Amino acid sequence: MNHCTDTMLKKSYTKTGKSCKVTFYLSPETGASHVSLCGEFNNWDPSAHPMKTRKDGTFYTTINLDAGRSYRYRFLLDNKRWENDWEAESYIPNEHGSDDSLVTV
Repeated sequence: MNHCTDTMLKKSYTKTGKSCKVTFYLSPETGASHVSLCGEFNNWDPSAHPMKTRKDGTFYTTINLDAGRSYRYRFLLDNKRWENDWEAESYIPNEHGSDDSLVTV
């Protein structure tokens, strides 16, 4: 676990407040060449939300989430290594003996 990895997320709610556009970011310091955003919102499917790369190497993706609930998520690096969002709002233990990142919208 690399606790110094820079990550962040940005939220933008719709006018009705029923959904929220969330942009997830992951620092290039992870050394990964491919990153997927996996979580409860996509049944932990690595192919559902592959992250794009900015010019500075930062990985990012934007998804729409229903407001009024929390979602577990993690990053899958190079299809083999799980990484938490170390800037997540909170963490919750999972059944694998580690923690999942948590976002509340």
